[in-house]
Amino acid sequence: MQVHIPQLEKKIGYHFKKRELLIQALTHSSYAYERQQQDKVDNEVLEFLGDSVVGLAIADFFYSAFPDLLEGELSKLKSTAASTLSLSQFARKIKLDRYILLGKGEEKSGGRKKRTILAGVFEALVGAIYLDGGFEEAKNFLTGPLESLFRRIQSKKFQINNYKSALQEYFQKENLPPPTYKTITTLGPDHKKSFIVEVYAEELPLAKAKGRSKKNAEQRAAQKALRSLMGKKIKALTWETFILKK
Repeated sequence: MQVHIPQLEKKIGYHFKKRELLIQALTHSSYAYERQQQDKVDNEVLEFLGDSVVGLAIADFFYSAFPDLLEGELSKLKSTAASTLSLSQFARKIKLDRYILLGKGEEKSGGRKKRTILAGVFEALVGAIYLDGGFEEAKNFLTGPLESLFRRIQSKKFQINNYKSALQEYFQKENLPPPTYKTITTLGPDHKKSFIVEVYAEELPLAKAKGRSKKNAEQRAAQKALRSLMGKKIKALTWETFILKK
C-alpha cells in the first residue's frame, strides 16, 4: 500500500520535516512483521510517546478551557478525551484508517476498523508530530478534535460523569447496596464477540444492553438504567460518559 503523504498532511494540517516519522506512525506491527525489513519500523514506540503527549495536551486544554472546574471534574474530562473510544473517533474524523499500513492477516480480520488500532495510530501520529515539530504543534493538532467533542459543555451549567460511576453514586445517595452486573450471554466468533449484560439493584433487574466488550455492555446497561431514573437531564457525550444539567 502506498501512502499519499501530501494528502494526509493536508487532512491533519501539519507538514512533516521528517516524513519517515509519519510513515513510522502509520506502520502497524503486523505490517512490519510481515515485511521483515530493517526499514519497516512499527509505531509502538511512537504510540508510547504519543500517549504521554496526548495526556499532557488534553490536561493543558481543559485547564485553560474550564478554569472553574475542580480537579475531580477535570480528571473525568481528561479520562473521556483520552479514552480509546474518543481517540479512535478522532482518527476516523481525519480518515486516518485509510492510511494505516496493516499486515494481510490484520487487514482480513477488520483491523482497519478496530478501535484499539485506530487509537494507537492516532497516539503514534501525535508522538511523531511532537518529535518533528515540538509540543506546541502536537497541542495545536489536538485542539481541533477536542473543541469539536467538548464544545457542548458549559462548565458552570453541567457536570460530567460516566454511567457506571453515576449509577453507583445514585445508589449510594439512596442508601442502597451498589448495583451489580451479570453477563447474560456471549455472541459471535472469537474475533468478533459481543456481550449482553444486565444490571441489577440487588435481585431486581434494571436494564439490559449489548456491547463489543463487557465494559462497553456494562456502561450501556448503566446508561439505560440511569435514563429510566433521571430522564432527559442526561445528555450523552460518548457511550460511556454524559453531561448532566446542574
